[in-house]
Amino acid sequence: MRLSNWKHSIAVRSVLLFLFVLLFYFSMAPSLLPTTYDIELGKRSERNIEAQKEIKDDKARLQAQEEAAEKVEPKYAIVALRSEQLLERVFSRMEQLNQDDQVSLENKVTIYRTEIPRHYNEFVDKFVENNHGNEIYNDTLLEEMSSIVKSQSYRIPEETYYKLPSLSSTQLSEMREVGVVIVRKLMSDPLREAETARTKVAELVNASTLSERKTREIVQELARYAIMPNKFSDNEATNAARVAAKENTPEVTIKQGEVILHKGEMVTKEVYDRLSAWGLLQDKKSYWPQVGLLLLSALFVLVIYSYLEKTSGMNAAASAKYNNVQLSMLWLIFLLNIVAMRIVELTQTESMPYVGYLAPTAMGAMLITLLLDVQLAVVSSFLFAIAGSVIFNMDSNRIFDFNYGFVTAVISFAAIFAIHRASQRSTILKAGIMVSLFGSGSVLALLLLKDLPSQSEVVLTVGFAFASGLLTAVLVIGIMPFFEISFGILSALKLVELSNPNHPLLRKLLTETPGTYHHSVMVGNLSEAAAEAIGANGLLCRVGSFYHDIGKTKRPSYFIENQSNMENPHDHIEPKLSKSIIIAHARDGVEMLKSHNIPKPLRDIAEQHHGTTFLKFFYHKALKLAEEAGEEPDFTEDDFRYPGPKAQSKEAAIVGIADCIEAAVRSLRQPTVEHIESMINKIMKDRMDDGQFNDCDLTLKELEKIAQTLKETVFGIFHSRIEYPDDVKPKERLV
Repeated sequence: MRLSNWKHSIAVRSVLLFLFVLLFYFSMAPSLLPTTYDIELGKRSERNIEAQKEIKDDKARLQAQEEAAEKVEPKYAIVALRSEQLLERVFSRMEQLNQDDQVSLENKVTIYRTEIPRHYNEFVDKFVENNHGNEIYNDTLLEEMSSIVKSQSYRIPEETYYKLPSLSSTQLSEMREVGVVIVRKLMSDPLREAETARTKVAELVNASTLSERKTREIVQELARYAIMPNKFSDNEATNAARVAAKENTPEVTIKQGEVILHKGEMVTKEVYDRLSAWGLLQDKKSYWPQVGLLLLSALFVLVIYSYLEKTSGMNAAASAKYNNVQLSMLWLIFLLNIVAMRIVELTQTESMPYVGYLAPTAMGAMLITLLLDVQLAVVSSFLFAIAGSVIFNMDSNRIFDFNYGFVTAVISFAAIFAIHRASQRSTILKAGIMVSLFGSGSVLALLLLKDLPSQSEVVLTVGFAFASGLLTAVLVIGIMPFFEISFGILSALKLVELSNPNHPLLRKLLTETPGTYHHSVMVGNLSEAAAEAIGANGLLCRVGSFYHDIGKTKRPSYFIENQSNMENPHDHIEPKLSKSIIIAHARDGVEMLKSHNIPKPLRDIAEQHHGTTFLKFFYHKALKLAEEAGEEPDFTEDDFRYPGPKAQSKEAAIVGIADCIEAAVRSLRQPTVEHIESMINKIMKDRMDDGQFNDCDLTLKELEKIAQTLKETVFGIFHSRIEYPDDVKPKERLV
């Protein structure tokens, strides 16, 4: 493969695309891929093993959950038994039975001895039955209550049963009132043990209105009988509280950068198993993250490749624009931008994560806009935003950090829109200020949308974002010349610099060939207007026009625009020699431009602006001389053509058209609108019929628009010299 073919070589392009994949892969790998360690069980660690990201320690959390559950105090429930109702039932039975004269004293004693304990158990069972399945008391609690209450039942002394039949209705009524009040009072407090309240019964009875000793003694026993515990351990609630305590136990995490195993520590089975579970051992390493990152990198490259292919498929000029040279430059811009991001990322800490906003992430978008294409810069900005959200992400639980991705996208777009029509290097500084303003604004907006940090952090965050724009401008200004020289890139800024009249070649053109200089300026005006009308590079056409006839400075007197007040030297030399001199100015111009390191696009315009056009004047002059000498012509039309090549770009073709039209119009002594219009149409038709536009991608529609624009521009330039035809009667003019 010849060296000249590498620019369009598919193999070279494939290598460059693979280098893009590697660039994206290794730039994001430190943030996305876990580090693994080669350690052996039972040996001492040779280095500190740190957590590469925040790790959930499930074993430590399980231990913490058990400890939290153990700390939960048993839950108790107060059951409203209302045991005074039991006491009233007993008194009602006594009033009924004591008034029955048909029942003997012995039978009454037997009945009391049997029924009173049964009433106690029935009261408890009835309470459980009535509350079974409701939301107040769970079944476990009711079972617990029934068992405890029955186990703490009071055994009434035997002699008390013998005293009950002798009580009158009046005595029972008095005793009922006192007993119910005492039981209700003592049962109003939580009771785990009924005996605690039963010890207080005697004191309360003695302080009551009962005056008889017998009634006081009987009321004491019956009150003790009715008193029962009302505070019980709620196992179900206790278990639920312990479950809740376990669930509410926070995750135990090992922070990113925290040392898991210190250098010199023994690698125990427990530590080894934990490292293995966390995927930190090389023999347990998972390769799925690498596959995922490789796919992500390939998708990034696919986005770039798809854009380049779509653009190249639209026209030939775009295909030439994005050859392997431009792809190499694009890769280098991505490399520089990502390296700058990584350098800033090294200064990030958990206490100062906002340092990441200092990164000049808009630098890549600026360089691509200035050196390649605005649309490509927009596409690249999305990739820079995603890469930035990965590189500056400090949260190991997330892959992307929206904040950094959003800010990167905002400042990249701001840079593109601020600089895409840059005409001087000071525009880069202005664009940097725009980046600073938009970066600061976007960062401040994000801060205000969440919990506002301290005032000092706000100032630092906004300050870093503002400084990023200034740093971006400085780097772009410093890097631009490197790309322009290394890749021969002709940026808009470079074009403006080359259009400076103080450039040595333009000063030579002005001083030695003022006619040619004036002609070149006029061609620049015409070609710029025509180029902008069809969306071509107007600035390139203007500057290319300034240099397209620089070769005439070698023999200025042989070109008519420089022959004021002097005889035409072509009148005294052979037509073939004249042809050689005229044709040579394109070749001479290219050599002069090359010696002054003028970029290739301008050299191409100088070389191609005449294409392979025909020098009719000297050809016919040679024919006439041969005819007068009675000789057969030893030449053909091809001998009187420029060597070419034909215009390879729209800009070269437009400059060639404007050059021919300007010279033709200037040759008219009394130009009129009709003369100029017909001349422009004839020149366009002749060039098209001659195939001068076959190698560039100008369409018929574009050629028509170029012709119309050139007409309008010529009319504007030569308006003072054009005599409009008098086709209107004087009377009609007055109307």
